[in-house]
Amino acid sequence: MAYTVTPLVPATWDLFAELVERNNGVYGGCWCTAYHPPRPAGLTNREAKLERVRADAAHAALVLDEEGRAQGWAQYGEPDELAGFKHRRAYDQDAPPRPDWRIACIFVDRQHRQRGVARAALGGALTLVAEAGGGLVEAISEVTAGREAQPRFLFSATVELFEDHGFVRGRQVGKHAWVVSRTVLPA
Repeated sequence: MAYTVTPLVPATWDLFAELVERNNGVYGGCWCTAYHPPRPAGLTNREAKLERVRADAAHAALVLDEEGRAQGWAQYGEPDELAGFKHRRAYDQDAPPRPDWRIACIFVDRQHRQRGVARAALGGALTLVAEAGGGLVEAISEVTAGREAQPRFLFSATVELFEDHGFVRGRQVGKHAWVVSRTVLPA
């Protein structure tokens, strides 16, 4: 299937929102806000995400199918935009050089998994990073080679997918979790 990747901006919000609503808010109603700084009191995750998109403080590469319907995304942003993340305590014990960008979450609609959506989302995020000036990009992901991984741990895709996109393993921060990074040249 041919996919198109477009950035998450106010004009594409409805595509993103429809995908999230179709998937019950994603991960229990997260709306892909777990890595952002705490939301303002009184806002739902949906409202907080929309506010961040309008303020250019939430970034994602949306993957659209041939019909123009969003089927997945890769969330990326500057470290202050995505300051919270899993394995933070182990990460901070021997933190790598501060990245320019972080990829925090890759989500694919249940009906479209194993069809290249995550690969398109990651490639799209890297293209958008290049267009924004490039720099050091990092992620924390799970190794799946040689084991059956629980899907709930793969919200950041797999180390193997990142390696296919030129990332290298830096340091292990969990039983199967690794910091991976690569430098993206400006477009």
